This record gives sequence, structure tokens and C-alpha cells, in this order.
Amino acid sequence: MTLVQFWLAHLGELGRLTAQHLVLVLVSTGVAVALGVPLGVLAVRRPRLGQPLLVAANVAQTIPSLALLGFLLPLPFVGGVGPRTALVTLTLYALLPIVRTTAAGLRSIDPAVVESGVAMGMTPRQLLTLVELPLALPSIVAGIRVATVVGVGTATIAAAIGAGGLGEYIFRGLSMVDTTTILAGALPAAALALVADGLLAWLERVLQSGRHGTTKGLSVLAALVLAAALLSPVYARGAAGSVVVGSKNFTEQVILGELVAQALEAEGVPVVRKLNLGGTFICDRALRAGDVDVYVEYTGTAVTAVFRQPVVRNSQAMLLRTRELYAPVGVTALAPLGFDNTFAILVRRADADRLGLTTIDDLRGVASRWTPGFGYEFLQREDGFAGLTKTYGLAFGRAPIAMDLSLIYKAVADGTLDVTAGDATSAQIDALGLAALADTRHYFPPYDAVPLVRTATLLRRTEVRRALDGLAGRISAADMRAMNAAVDVRREDPADVARAFLRSTRAGRAGE
Repeated sequence: MTLVQFWLAHLGELGRLTAQHLVLVLVSTGVAVALGVPLGVLAVRRPRLGQPLLVAANVAQTIPSLALLGFLLPLPFVGGVGPRTALVTLTLYALLPIVRTTAAGLRSIDPAVVESGVAMGMTPRQLLTLVELPLALPSIVAGIRVATVVGVGTATIAAAIGAGGLGEYIFRGLSMVDTTTILAGALPAAALALVADGLLAWLERVLQSGRHGTTKGLSVLAALVLAAALLSPVYARGAAGSVVVGSKNFTEQVILGELVAQALEAEGVPVVRKLNLGGTFICDRALRAGDVDVYVEYTGTAVTAVFRQPVVRNSQAMLLRTRELYAPVGVTALAPLGFDNTFAILVRRADADRLGLTTIDDLRGVASRWTPGFGYEFLQREDGFAGLTKTYGLAFGRAPIAMDLSLIYKAVADGTLDVTAGDATSAQIDALGLAALADTRHYFPPYDAVPLVRTATLLRRTEVRRALDGLAGRISAADMRAMNAAVDVRREDPADVARAFLRSTRAGRAGE
């Protein structure tokens, strides 16, 4: 019932995400058919040329989807945040089964049939289009069937780069550790895969029956192409002059993205949301490339992780350094929102009380027996794991386990991990009975939350600065923890939480 209530409350959004998912699958599969069938023919008729193509398709199929998305992201023309990169990735994955089944279907044709066509005076082109392809069509459709079902599942990953689709619910649910939201995206995606598989299985049987099968098959394929064309407007950027708001893929960032988006909308600025993107580096790349106009970053992260500059300990100096580093790339760091979301080294509160752990220094006595685990970025950052262990002289008995940040708090609470690095403003710390150890050596720099905006956007829409200046200094650490708790603990919608906070802020300003 909870899941059904979620769907009913988000009916419009569910329809939009489902349509986006269908477009991703239909367009990528259609392009794969247009490329894969000729490549399959080439593989049969020109083996010396076709074999390397099959090898290339095999190699593309073995690359993990997230790795392929990351590889394509910075490339010109095919890369960038949004559906373009996702379509290229899905097309590459769909190619192999289509090329293989096309080649297999052509090779399975009785040589006597081909010889009869030659004896009748058919040209190679006529032989291909009138005899070979119609006979191989059931096999080709079987390949399309495999490619489509794989595409429906793989398309959920596309949400990590702002391509939309049902994966948005899955990533949102992961960031909130909310099973209902995960299922809200996973079940419709599974249903789409089953429907697609059933439809193409029926089409395969029709083609094998021989009763006007080719005509029916082409009619169904044409209908699918038409459906993709009709659904494609769901990827329109929005009204002219729209501002694209992005966020990283954890609860606080989604809330901040909604706060920024709603503040802009209150000033009459049309907004396109690309929330729940991948981590820092995807958001940074999207901002620089112009795929995103604004997102909230943390000054310490910007200086140490993005630009790999030495740590600055003073908040004001860190803000100035952030502005200096972003200015040459056409990005402006506006006034801080009002809170510092520093890293917190977390352990179970029961362990902290039992062993007398109050500071990070205290970990030295237990590090050799404990299992550490950290988010992927923390293990790579200049201000991350390597520097932490060196500064505090920590010698863990085993290598740290890498885990998604949205799952890491629960992993410590249930004993899978013993120590991790989380966000100081996370509601999960108190909710799961964790304790933050004091950073007595001041290893972590300030992490003041600041909106990063493309300078061209500020010049184009003056209302953007006005809207974001209205948020400056208005969000305290306590406010952020309360909003995170509303989403992570009470399972409220991030958009509703942001709306309530902005309403109370406006009321407070009116009373000043």
C-alpha cells in the first residue's frame, strides 16, 4: 500500500520518467538496429572486415556500464551530462546481440535457396533484400529482443548522469536508504522489460509463422519508431532561458538542489532539474560543459578534491581561494548558504562508550582490529583516507572497503564496518546510534556550502543572483540536519521539505 500511495502521489513524475525510459530504450535500440544489421551482413559477406567489428562489439559489451558512461562523459559531441551520453552507451550495448543474430540468421539460410535466387538472375542486392534478410528476420528480431531487455535494465544507470528515466527513483531511494522509493523505480522498469520481451516474442512467432510475417514485423518496428518520436519531447530542455539546477547523489544535495530550484522559480526563472547526478566530479564537469547552470558545492571539496590545491584552514580564506580557482573557468562562487558540512569520522556509539573513543587519535588503539570503509571519493581525495591515516598515524589491519555513501552509515550500524567518514550534517548519525570523533588535529578543512553558478548564466538572468543571494546565510547546520532528518528518517519528499523551509524563511524575513 505504501508503494501504491507513492505512485499515486507522484503520478505525473512517474509518467514522465517512464516516458524518458522508453525513449532511451527505443531510440538506442533503433540506432543499434540501423547499425547492427548492416554490420551483421558485412560480417557474413566480408569476414575480414566483419570479424574485427565483432571483436570491437564484444569488447564494448564487457565494459561495465558505469565505467563506459564515465569514459564517454568528457568526450566532445558524444559526451556530456544528459541523454546523449546515455544513448551512445545503450546503443553500444545493444549492438552485439543484433550483429551476432543477423550474422547467424544469414548463415543459417539453406544454400540451395540462395543458389536458386542466383539462377533466377537476382543481383546481390536483390538477393539480400528479397531473400536473405526476410528469411533471417526471425533471428534478427531475436537479437533485438535480447538488446531491448538488456537496454531496459541498463537504462536505469543513465540517471547517474542526468539522463532521467526510472533510475532516478532507484538512485533517490539509495541516497535515502528507502526501499519504497527504490521499488517505485525498479518494479516499473522490470514491468517494461517483461512487456518488451513479450511483445518481441510475439513478433518473433509471427515472423516464423510465415503468414505475411515480414509485413507485420516491419509495421510493428515502424510503430516503435513512431512511439519514440512522439515521446521524445519529454527530453526538451524546457522554456526558453531555463536554468538547469544540478545536485550530487545524496540526500543533502538533493534537498539543496530543490532549495535552489524553488528559490529560482519564486523569482520567475524557469528551471530544469538534474538532481541526483553522480559525485563531485560529474557535477563539476557538467557545470563547466554548460550541461548544468548551478549546483551547491562545498569549499573544502572544491579546493582540495576538484582543483587538488593545498588545504586552507580559514573559512574566509577558503571561500576566496574557491572563487579564485573557479573564475578562470567561467564559474562564480556566490555567498555561502550558512553551514559547514565537514567530514565526521564515525563509529558505533556503543563502541565509543565502551572503549572510551572521543577523538580520532583514540582509533590508534583499535585500528589494527577494525574494518574501515569509506565512500569512493573519500578514498581518492587529497583530503581523504591517505592523508587522514598519515596525520593521525592510523594503521588499519585491513584495506578499507569502498562503498556508496548512502549505504555506509547503515553498514557501520549493523557491524559490516567499524569506522567510516560521513557528513557532519547527516541525520543518520543520531538515527542509527553512531558517534562522531573529534578532529583534534584539524585535518579536515572548512566545507562551507556555496552555490556555484556559470558566470554566463548570471549575466543572462539577473534574477538568478537575486534568488541565490536570498538564501545566503539562511541555512544553519541545525536547519540542514533537520531537513536531512525529515527526508532520511521521516521519509518526506525532498521537494516538500525544501518548500516548507523556504516558506518559514520568507515568514521569518517578513517578521524582521
